[in-house]
Amino acid sequence: MTARFHNPVDTRFGWGCLQDLASITAQQTVTLVTFPEARALGLVERIQALLGERLVYVVEDVQPNPDVAQLRGTYERFWQQAGSCDVVLAVGGGSAIDTAKALIVGTESGQFDELLALLATGQPFVPAHCKTLIAAPTTAGTGSEVTPWATIWDSASHKKYSLHLDCTWPKVAIVDPQLMLTVPAGVTVSTGLDALSHALESIWNINANPVSDTFAVSAIEDILECLPQLRRDLGNPELRSRMALAALKAGLAFSNTKTALAHSISYEMTLHHGLPHGIACSFTLPLVLGLAWGHDAARDRTLQRVFGDDLDKAQAQLRTFLHSLDVKTEFTDYGVTPTEAAAMIRFALQGARGKNFIGSRAA
Repeated sequence: MTARFHNPVDTRFGWGCLQDLASITAQQTVTLVTFPEARALGLVERIQALLGERLVYVVEDVQPNPDVAQLRGTYERFWQQAGSCDVVLAVGGGSAIDTAKALIVGTESGQFDELLALLATGQPFVPAHCKTLIAAPTTAGTGSEVTPWATIWDSASHKKYSLHLDCTWPKVAIVDPQLMLTVPAGVTVSTGLDALSHALESIWNINANPVSDTFAVSAIEDILECLPQLRRDLGNPELRSRMALAALKAGLAFSNTKTALAHSISYEMTLHHGLPHGIACSFTLPLVLGLAWGHDAARDRTLQRVFGDDLDKAQAQLRTFLHSLDVKTEFTDYGVTPTEAAAMIRFALQGARGKNFIGSRAA
């Protein structure tokens, strides 16, 4: 069977590579989408210095887990006030990049609810307008800089929308570990575990192939070794660089496979139990490893390259790793009863991401 790997993102990696921004956007006007603390950290000023008058608009009130309640106004103001800009630059974590992906998809009316209606159909569509996207992550975890997907939440209705169009692939990813130096310990751990989940989910996946596996295995090995060290030494440039590269590799892996069961479960845990995404998609990894094991010989061989051939030891290794980062690994730790957990897993297996899981057909 032929393996196919495709990723159209022009990816720049390296300490200080944010400097490339000026030449990448030459002659183009830019809207910056970033997080509320970016200005105090000097990031907005730094980007202003790189772009000068070409920085024409700034969105800096991005919140975690972009929600329709806030996105609606942000989206409509952007298209009214900066609809003529050439490029949208996302600088931040997954929420900033997801917000930017939503903003770049223009509707005929300029109304956000028209976009929601299109997303609600679950069908691909060609947007009326689309901006070029550049993504510069400030956390090592989301992988969103090299994928086309964005999640938009509607917490009031307990729903989520998945955005995925040809134009929501970033044109350029700027992965500069220097931007990650100020990330606090809790966010460093949470986003690092998101990257670990991306890598593992790309292995126990019906869409996996030897190319995605290569990125995934390398990412897992680096994260298992590096993340606990980084948590103890947050200002270490070498560790920041290693985690940034690991998260990038995990992003490249799942850019071709999508995620699977752990992420499908995570959406319910975030919507109904308020769990941060990185924890919600990683606390079940030992459990899902057990559910994956034995369904596909090729997948088992790839997992065993990391964990060895003893399932009990592999699960124990993952649990010990998570516990060392103060992440609990049982549903009951988060107020979910065994009966509720079993129902949640059954429901998650029926979701689009759950169906990517190699064990879904046997469930």
